[in-house]
Parts: sequence; structure tokens; C-alpha cells
Amino acid sequence: MAKKQISSTQDGSAILRADIKSGSIGTFYIFYGEEAYLRTYYLDQLRSKLMEGPAEAFNFHRFDAKSFSANALQDAVDALPVMAERTMIQIDDLDLSKLDESTREMMTQIILDLPEYVCLVLVYDVVEYKLDKRQKKFADAVQKTATELNFQKQSQASLTDWCIRHFRSAGKRINNDLCAYLIFQTGGTMTALKPEIEKIAAFAAGDEITRQDIDAVVIPVLDAQVFQITDELASRNFAGALSRLQVIFQMQEEPIPVLAAIASNLRRLLAAKTLSENGKGSDELMKLCSMSDYPARKTMSNARNFTMQWCRQAVLLCAETDYKLKTSYDDAERLVELLILRLSEEAKHA
Repeated sequence: MAKKQISSTQDGSAILRADIKSGSIGTFYIFYGEEAYLRTYYLDQLRSKLMEGPAEAFNFHRFDAKSFSANALQDAVDALPVMAERTMIQIDDLDLSKLDESTREMMTQIILDLPEYVCLVLVYDVVEYKLDKRQKKFADAVQKTATELNFQKQSQASLTDWCIRHFRSAGKRINNDLCAYLIFQTGGTMTALKPEIEKIAAFAAGDEITRQDIDAVVIPVLDAQVFQITDELASRNFAGALSRLQVIFQMQEEPIPVLAAIASNLRRLLAAKTLSENGKGSDELMKLCSMSDYPARKTMSNARNFTMQWCRQAVLLCAETDYKLKTSYDDAERLVELLILRLSEEAKHA
């Protein structure tokens, strides 16, 4: 009978790290979450811990959605360890909600009766991990036996420490403010940060990383590029705002997600203005809009350069442009450019 596991939505790395350290690795794990770097790192750690010895090829079984079948899983479960204590079965991107009834029934029995020598791991990268609660017997079996490991994006403090360590290992130094800037420019995942850190460290001439080093090699994510448009509007550089939008389109970004990013940024700006007028600061904006420290502080700063009327009108103009994008035959990029021009005109008269 499989050892009962604890289902958890806490940080997956902390849970698995504790299991490995204590030597109490379970029989069934589900790896998911947006931080692919941590998911891959701890999957490798788990495999390394379980697959010690010369017979790894006999003790490690891997399937994807195409090669998976309940019979193949049963065969892998029944295969006894060779010169080792455990076997490991990894299944990648298996959509549990789309299994046929016979496969579900067989898999339900398998996971309820996993032997102690097996470690079954379902890994989700491209496919979203979800259970169909209408398939009650199967869903209950998964939740009863599996330890769900959600590898989440790390906090800015954790990412800052991690960035500093990686730059130090490359013989470079970077301060906390520049780490926050780099984290925002890359979207805040270790997966995106790691190659950018390597590029910056290789490019930088001095021992101390500068903002110029970062800007020279890092291509900002869409949200960061849109943020720069707001920066230009706040500083009354209206031509610069339009120029930054045109650069975004030159990078083959589609108008609808670009508009969505602009609208989201302007809604946060309105929230910042409202908080500011009520004596609140960036901490409240971080909580309200689920923002990290750096963009929250910048948004609060930018909000001081706009009137409440402009912030409200900007949100309305975004909604109007969104409607036109989805209902008119006008050129989509032109409509978004017109939005920036109208925002600029409103800011001139504000």
C-alpha cells in the first residue's frame, strides 16, 4: 500500500528539500508551477538521490503523454529495483482530465497501491496541472496519495540574494537596486534570469555591474517595455513614449497583448494615484496589485506626475481602444499608436 502523502500548495522547493534532507522521499509527487528553473533543479536533485549506483538505466522509467499508457505504467511499477532501493517513474505533461475511463480506473488502482520502492513523479511544464473534480474517484485517489509541489516565482528578496550569488560566482558585484531592476526587466523568474546574468557578467568590463551593462544586453519583457512608455509620459517626453511603442511593434509583438499590458499598467497607475491621495504608499500598492517592490515604487513615483482626472481618462481610453480593436477594421497597430498620442495630448493639458 502506498504511503499516504500530504497534498500541499506551499512552495514546492521547501517541501522536497525537507524530504530529501530527512531521507523520507515519498512514493508520489506532482511537480508544477511557473518557476521552471526550480522545477528542473529539484527534479534533478530527486533523481540523483534515488538513482545512485550503476543501474540507473534499469531503475528510471520515463513517459510523455504520447508514450504513456496504464499498462506501461503498471509494468514500470512492477519492475523491481536493480542494485538499488528505489525506482523512479517520470511522466511529463500528462493531462489527467483527458484520460479515458478505463485508463483512469486502472491508474486509480495503481496509485493507491504504489509499492514503497517506487517514486512516481508527474511533471507539468507545457500542460497545466488540473484535476477534474467530477471524476471523483480518480481525483480523490490523486489528492489522497500525491504530494503536490508548486514551484512558484520567488520573492524579490530571495531573487535578489540569488542574483548576487550568481554574479559573485562569475567574479562580479551588483547592488540590490540593480538586482531589483534586472528582476523587473526579465519578468522575475529564475529561468529568465540565469541566462541574462551570464550574458551581463560576460559583457561587463568592470567588476561592478552597472545599469548600462544591463540595458546593453537584456531585452525587457513586454510589461517592462510598456512600463517605459509610462515613464516617458510621466516625464513629458511624448515623442519618446511613441518611439518606445514603435520599437515594441518592430519586435513583432501583437497589438492586443500590447494594449492589454498598457491597460494593466495604467490601471495600476490609477490605483497608485488613489492610494497616494489617501496617504498610502507603495506597500499598499504591492498588496493591492500583487506587485513587487521595484515597479510599485516606480508606479507611485510616476503617479505624482499625473492628475486623478488623467489617470481615470487613461483607463477609459484603453477600454475604448480595446473595443475598436475587436470591432473595427482599422489597422490594429495604428489604433494603439493613436492611444499613446491621445494619452500624450491629455497629459499636455492636464
